[in-house]
Amino acid sequence: MGERSTADIDGLPRQFAALPWRIRKGRLKVLLVTSRETRRLIVPKGWPIDGLKPHRVAEREAREEAGVTGRISRQPIGSFAYWKRMRESFVLCGVDVFALEVREQRDDWPERDERQRLWITAEEAALVVEEPGLAALLKAFDPAVAA
Repeated sequence: MGERSTADIDGLPRQFAALPWRIRKGRLKVLLVTSRETRRLIVPKGWPIDGLKPHRVAEREAREEAGVTGRISRQPIGSFAYWKRMRESFVLCGVDVFALEVREQRDDWPERDERQRLWITAEEAALVVEEPGLAALLKAFDPAVAA
């Protein structure tokens, strides 16, 4: 199940993701969470929600899945495609990613019993995520451009 480039995601079912980030001790760190079932490291993401703009969906997913809030970009910093595991099959989905500058991290959040969080450098994150398109986004991420 190969990856598709950002140019090939038009027409795919769409999800919206947040890339939570912060700078600590002069170093850029990004936040990954574990997926519920496979425990892979991913960015918080979800399906469209009626009445919410895509960046607000991404912001909501970051709060629910990772317990973080902050300032979200209104425009995606990039997109990637991945195979979403469904009950009895896989579906190729496109994901628009929005940068979220984290200003607060809560110890108690809706999915804390289902997920773990990991703050690591963007370079390390690019090595541990399974989706090549997401890895490329992480390698190229520049918070100055995302703002």
